[in-house]
Amino acid sequence: MPTEPEFIFPDLLVAGVDEVGRGPLVGDVVTAAVILDPSKPIVGLADSKKLSDKKREALFDLIMANALSVAVGRANPAEIDQLNILHATMLAMQRAVAGLHITPELVLIDGNRCPELPMASQAVVKGDARVEEISAASIIAKVTRDREMQILDQQYPQFGFAKHKGYPTKLHFEMLALHGVTPQHRRSFKPVKKVLGLA
Repeated sequence: MPTEPEFIFPDLLVAGVDEVGRGPLVGDVVTAAVILDPSKPIVGLADSKKLSDKKREALFDLIMANALSVAVGRANPAEIDQLNILHATMLAMQRAVAGLHITPELVLIDGNRCPELPMASQAVVKGDARVEEISAASIIAKVTRDREMQILDQQYPQFGFAKHKGYPTKLHFEMLALHGVTPQHRRSFKPVKKVLGLA
């Protein structure tokens, strides 16, 4: 039987924030901010990593149709290389929250740290499994980034981005050694630096 969400603030306008793509060697780190509509509950929200592709896609559509506000933020590979992945993720989270067309009173963020925001915020460890708003944000961020990897796969079919989503897999390492680095690779990440002869 599913457990009830642990963080419920009935009198506050709450946004949940999560990120996808800190670990990959290629592409943007993508974040999402979501304010759910209490009058339109969405059944099945969970940590996006624990859902099938089909379930994630269906929930993505439900969230987009029923949430009060949804925004996506990102930091690109150049920003990641300049700032480092942690600071780039914080920047992407700030951009997601700023993109909401409704200003939340409280922002709940997956993980153990919060970016600087102009409203109250709280970090929630394992928040994508404990807070419905964060679960929704994790689904929006994951589906958005996966779709972008499909597009990148069409541009660079030899790399297999649709399969590994840019993560450091054996196939990705083999393709990097064979084909070199694309403009979308993060040059500050050690395996990419190695291929460029910078490590």
